[in-house]
Amino acid sequence: MYEPPFHRVDDLEKLHALIRERVFGLLISNGAEGLVANSVPFILEPAASRLGTLQAHIARANPHWRDLQRAPDVLVVFQGHDHYITPSWYATKRETGKVVPTWNYVMVQAKGWAKVMDDDAWIARQVEALTKAQESRREKPWAVGDAPADFIAMQRKAIVGIEIEIADIRGKWKTSQNRPAADRAGVVAGLEALGDEKARGMAAIVKETGRD
Repeated sequence: MYEPPFHRVDDLEKLHALIRERVFGLLISNGAEGLVANSVPFILEPAASRLGTLQAHIARANPHWRDLQRAPDVLVVFQGHDHYITPSWYATKRETGKVVPTWNYVMVQAKGWAKVMDDDAWIARQVEALTKAQESRREKPWAVGDAPADFIAMQRKAIVGIEIEIADIRGKWKTSQNRPAADRAGVVAGLEALGDEKARGMAAIVKETGRD
């Protein structure tokens, strides 16, 4: 992806943190009939390889996994916060008028080679890990063991595992770093005034990524 120096993030821990926060990644590969993309929730195993390993599962009925057996080269996109930025928030608008709208966003892209894991024990571990990661936020977490064992075994037969050792990982935080301090302050104030969770999230990121 296009990465101007002031937007690029190389901190692996920060990139991993976004993957853990935004687990629903877009898995892209080149299938028998061209490009194929499916959104999939991932688990990140940071210590499993040099840049980390992604684990997921998809429906056995989904032909994507067969495409991966033939062409394992994949790109996974994790989309973080994003928000429209109006030039009306910039101090520069009042000073010169030489401003245009833009879009702020945070994104991680991971490349690697997918390995299809058609192994019941591996799939069971992946499903358990994914479930625990998501259910841990609830007051009374649901566990895989809460369902009948034979039912869960039948459900596992209907899915196929995917493991991706990350070969290259890139992060892009396009969050008004190219604007003067007064413009960035205006962006933060404008976003916070909107009051919704999405806007507040981007306002916090703009504060964290300021140049000054």
